[in-house]
Amino acid sequence: MASKRPQLSLPELYQLKWLLGGMLALISAWTVLYMDVEAWLWLVLISLAAPLVMAWPALILRVPRGVHRLAFPLLVGTFAIDLVLHVREPLSSVIRLTLMLMLYRVITPRRRRDDLQLILLGLFLVVVGGVLSVSILFAAQIVVFTACALGLLLVVTLVDAMEQGLPEEGRTTEAAWMQAGWGRLARRMRECVDWRVAVLGGLLFAGVVGLSALLFMAIPRFEISNGLFLDRMVSRKAKSGFSETVQFGDVVDIQRDTNVALSVDVSDRSQMPALPYWRMLVLDEYSQGGFRMSAALKSNLEAYREQTAQIEGDVLLRANRAVWTFYLEVGTSRFLPLLGGFNQLTFESPQSAGLNHDLRIVSLRQMPAKMLAYRVEGMQFGPTLGSADQMAGSGRQEAMGEGKVPDFLELATLTPADQAQLAAWVREINAPADNPAEFARRASAWLWRTHSYSLQSQLESVPGDPLMRWIASRQPGHCELFAGSFLLLARAAGYPTRVVLGFKGGSWNAHSENLTIRNSDAHAWDEVFDRAANLWVRVDPTPGSVAVGEPVNAAGGEATLARIRDDSWTARFDSLRVFWYRRIVSFDQGSQIALAHTTKKLVERHLREFKQALRQRFEKVKHWLQSPWDVRRVSVWTAAALALGGCFCGWRFYGRGAWLRWRSGLARNGLDPVRREAGRWLRKTAEAGLKTPEEAAVRIDLERLRYGPRQAWPEPLAVFRRAKKTMRQARRRSA
Repeated sequence: MASKRPQLSLPELYQLKWLLGGMLALISAWTVLYMDVEAWLWLVLISLAAPLVMAWPALILRVPRGVHRLAFPLLVGTFAIDLVLHVREPLSSVIRLTLMLMLYRVITPRRRRDDLQLILLGLFLVVVGGVLSVSILFAAQIVVFTACALGLLLVVTLVDAMEQGLPEEGRTTEAAWMQAGWGRLARRMRECVDWRVAVLGGLLFAGVVGLSALLFMAIPRFEISNGLFLDRMVSRKAKSGFSETVQFGDVVDIQRDTNVALSVDVSDRSQMPALPYWRMLVLDEYSQGGFRMSAALKSNLEAYREQTAQIEGDVLLRANRAVWTFYLEVGTSRFLPLLGGFNQLTFESPQSAGLNHDLRIVSLRQMPAKMLAYRVEGMQFGPTLGSADQMAGSGRQEAMGEGKVPDFLELATLTPADQAQLAAWVREINAPADNPAEFARRASAWLWRTHSYSLQSQLESVPGDPLMRWIASRQPGHCELFAGSFLLLARAAGYPTRVVLGFKGGSWNAHSENLTIRNSDAHAWDEVFDRAANLWVRVDPTPGSVAVGEPVNAAGGEATLARIRDDSWTARFDSLRVFWYRRIVSFDQGSQIALAHTTKKLVERHLREFKQALRQRFEKVKHWLQSPWDVRRVSVWTAAALALGGCFCGWRFYGRGAWLRWRSGLARNGLDPVRREAGRWLRKTAEAGLKTPEEAAVRIDLERLRYGPRQAWPEPLAVFRRAKKTMRQARRRSA
């Protein structure tokens, strides 16, 4: 008669419930990392307290009673003060309140109602994190949260059922189960769990997750955040280097960050520029220590349209124009990276955005609360802006009028002595008049003679203009210093000039086939106005760059992609993010088809690479076999074959038996592997109905292994071989 499988006792279920509750609190609290919410204090406290009380549950009994009495008024008061201080961000206050409640539930004893409240608090954080985040890591985190929540609900149900069958005085006190060790619980779990049921449950859960993923791939998408207004209840902060006011060193701070800032899909890879410059914003006013956008330029950008899904540009849409899809990461900027003018810009969902046609800049009213996706058609990428033959015939005059030219020639913040010094440097550069391109080349070369490139440049805090001191010195500098220095020199020479911030370059992800731009690609350069050509011309005075931009429409195509190809493991992980973005972003209902085609191409490419690698391995083996076999080669491989054969025979006849005997000596609590194996063969022989004397002798030896003392055991491995042989003979006899 089969023995009944042992079950966990009530104290052990209490332990398991406590462990699952702490894990669920940690997983759900960490979803705050996907939100731009100032809740680091509560997140750190939960991250420290939860593992501590999970390892030593008895610590919660040392919490003073006064804490429980004051908990409710303290939570209410803290939430009220937080709500008043952050009246424009009510969701942030609610999230901090949720973390405070979760921390309290983590460090106090929990009954059934408290465990359900903990699940509800965690579910709220997970839902908000899902609305405000599009990270693929969050998708994995929510699967773990679901598994943990289901396990906790199961244990809570079992505890509730067992408590109802016990009298009040028979129930375990809190202090009793808190003193038990976790090692004993692990051993009891190993004894009580039917691993076949556990594996089946895991497969069912994996099937549900897989089915949900398939449904997610198939059903149309909708923007849940627009319905809940959650993205408008949390404000984001831009990186300081990509705002209307930039101090020297802000862009360098961004360059030290290697995280992804922007991912770009392009429909026609032949249209990829040889060296893309992603323009984000233009700064025209210089003040000691940095640059800022003037009020005149800012006023044009602040004419925001209310919730528009499309912005019409003024570039003619010509044949074979590529379609660019941008995925802008959270916290990068509210200014959208673009290569230049465009015909049409389409957002995934309606946005409050403004467009300055003269500057070719698009800005949002506020920082996006999550990844922003937008698609651009008919985008220019040359080093010039304002060419009349590329306009849509709107009659806009791209040359800066008389009232705007002084804005790009302003040097009023400099003293007369500094202006005189600038004039002397311009004479030293000795460029021909009315030729901004030649002046840009000579001025850049003049700067490169005395300054090298370095991210570690420091400006001394002494009286006087810092940029003028740097030009006069021989210190190395970063892109901001070179761009600012060229602006001063060009304006002193009479050329309208402005500083442009954005990104330069990028890498081509070979796995997801998209362009990846990182924060380390942040850059600053200049644009100088050519009155004769009626154009703004890009100038990059940073060492290692082409001073004056490459020719118009210099598409690099496949040659550029091969040069910037990235096939590293980092690119593999980044490709997962891009695949996820492609799935959740929908500009139209054809995105499912596009995703299917992309996935098919990816699978086919990896299959081809696998076949090619397999073919190369086969050719190497074939070449190795066909090469001459001399005495030394035959001797080495014969010795290796004999050694492998000896190891196999040794394990077959002696090693496995020694392993079983060693495991048998370490076994505890009836988990002896030899006895378990003998019991399995006894059941098989009983079902087969062995009758011969030899078969009866085998059964006797199996019973000695199953029930007898170890000192009287026969050789276990030999007995198991004989049992296998007799079973085979019995099957032949019955057949």
